[in-house]
Amino acid sequence: MVVVKVGSNSMANISGLRGPLWWMQWAKRGWAIAAVGFAVFVFVFALSVASYYRSSEPESNIANSFHRITTSDLIDLTLLHSAKDRGALCLDGSLPGYHFQKGFGSGAKNWLLFIEGGGWCNTIESCILRKHMHLGSSKHMGRRVHFTGILSPYPDHNPGFFNWNRVRIQYCDGAFIAGHPDNELKNGTELFFRGQLIWEAIMDELLSFGLSKAEQALLSGCSSGGLAALIHCDEFQHLLPKDATVKCLGDAGFFLDEKDVLHNPTVRSLFRDVVNLQGLAKSLNKDCVARMEPDRCIFPEEIVKNIKTPVFLVQSAYDFWQIQNTLIPKASDPHSYWQNCRLNIYNCNSTQVEILLAFRGSLLKALNDFEKNKEGGMFISSCFIHCQTLMTEIWNSPKSLRINNKTIAESVGDWYFNRSAAKLIDCPFPCNPTCYNVNFTRD
Repeated sequence: MVVVKVGSNSMANISGLRGPLWWMQWAKRGWAIAAVGFAVFVFVFALSVASYYRSSEPESNIANSFHRITTSDLIDLTLLHSAKDRGALCLDGSLPGYHFQKGFGSGAKNWLLFIEGGGWCNTIESCILRKHMHLGSSKHMGRRVHFTGILSPYPDHNPGFFNWNRVRIQYCDGAFIAGHPDNELKNGTELFFRGQLIWEAIMDELLSFGLSKAEQALLSGCSSGGLAALIHCDEFQHLLPKDATVKCLGDAGFFLDEKDVLHNPTVRSLFRDVVNLQGLAKSLNKDCVARMEPDRCIFPEEIVKNIKTPVFLVQSAYDFWQIQNTLIPKASDPHSYWQNCRLNIYNCNSTQVEILLAFRGSLLKALNDFEKNKEGGMFISSCFIHCQTLMTEIWNSPKSLRINNKTIAESVGDWYFNRSAAKLIDCPFPCNPTCYNVNFTRD
């Protein structure tokens, strides 16, 4: 069992998680007010985690502390200059961007797209905050990023996709690259809700680079990027040749529609606000939206019921983001009963472990129908972690997380290349000694 410490030395950006928050003192009847503060916390926390995974410094994140970074791992940012005329703009009006590494050899006609994560903005205030960071503006995006994990160019790290055309799509619209501009003029600010236009513009550019002739393709993403991959999955498949093998992968994007420990619909409220603010209903499955409210249709449990393209889900049943923000948001723990547990799973007492086990049960219940899907695949771990496919050491290495002696990369490869069925579900925490468990407490 590996414990990844996230303290003052190893991850300064996460320190916002521990800072005092003005909305911590509240009563249950004040949930509606406190939810505003929670939304800001979720936004700041998402920024911290996103920065953690995207930093250009070799020693600054989990993914890159396991192997030495070389020049070939650093891929330049490409700004989408054609986007200006189409109005496909980031929240602040700047051009969207992506990082592209050309495929070679047997992978020259194959494509892997990875959508970055980084939370969302569900209020005008939180969207304005994002304008001043990489999650809302290309002015603040890293000009070079590491290609690791599922994007790695090394066959020992990434045996299935190392020589494919690989694209890392920057996330700058705050709404799963699926927003629409209907509400822009009503909010009284210079915010651009153009996620769907960004998606279409990037796809058109990549199609012109050879994606239109792809023989094999995989659309993937992490966290909110994983959810974006699910939202756009069938749309992606329809863009490619009919005889191409097209599949999708969502990593840590299976957000549960669960109430928190005080029985408040925290995440449902947040998702409802995002859907309404940026008009996401237009990008969601039409049949679902016709049957139920759009804020239900954005949850992956509903999305996967309607996707026709084969999907693989990488998810932890003890996903730290969902534990810290869906199940036990700070505002639902006014007396800090959960404080130590939510920062380090090894600090949870027996009662708390049972509650986390029930949360795991909710995930497995939500996956019940998907598990019967013959074309689907999944790797459900029991690690206290969030996003696993972009970290080389976890994705595929001698020290990788394993279920039934299979790494995530091996399981995804079995599924994608039809070598064997790949529906792996880990035993409950703390049974798996190969887990990487993040520790948010200070050194």
